[in-house]
Amino acid sequence: MKNFFFNGSTHSKLDEKNRFVLPQQMRYGLVENGELEFTIALGLGGALAIYRRSDIEKIVKKFQAKQHVAKYQKFFTLFFSTLHHATCDKLGRVVLPPVLKKAAGIKSEIVIAGVLNKIEIWPKEKYTYDLESFLGGEDNSLAQMTEEAFALLEDQESDTLQEEFEQIVT
Repeated sequence: MKNFFFNGSTHSKLDEKNRFVLPQQMRYGLVENGELEFTIALGLGGALAIYRRSDIEKIVKKFQAKQHVAKYQKFFTLFFSTLHHATCDKLGRVVLPPVLKKAAGIKSEIVIAGVLNKIEIWPKEKYTYDLESFLGGEDNSLAQMTEEAFALLEDQESDTLQEEFEQIVT
């Protein structure tokens, strides 16, 4: 599982109990130590995020070191007060807590998107709008973002090569 990452997307609808079905492939990626447990949190850009338990534990540990820094207090309060530990039922359904549903502006239809180490849950309308704007943009934003994202790979390779060189020299 070391090289596993979440990818792909699917549409789903919330039922009358605010449940949605998490795709099987994504559920497999959330299993750790034989257990399917995860955390649903506020995400970036209007989405919710589902994290593996081990990933949320790493996040918590790093945030604990900064918990007394005043400029982060409001964020910590909002983030942790809306954090929900969850699992799936036998059919793969997940209950979406009402506070998170409201925070993300989700009505009934969602897009579930795998994004590296997390799963994002988007209101269908917002996801569709963002995707269409991004892909149909006349301003070359797609080309620019793609170029910048792939440049990150080059920077990492350069950093790694520099580190290896420094180890050899010293």
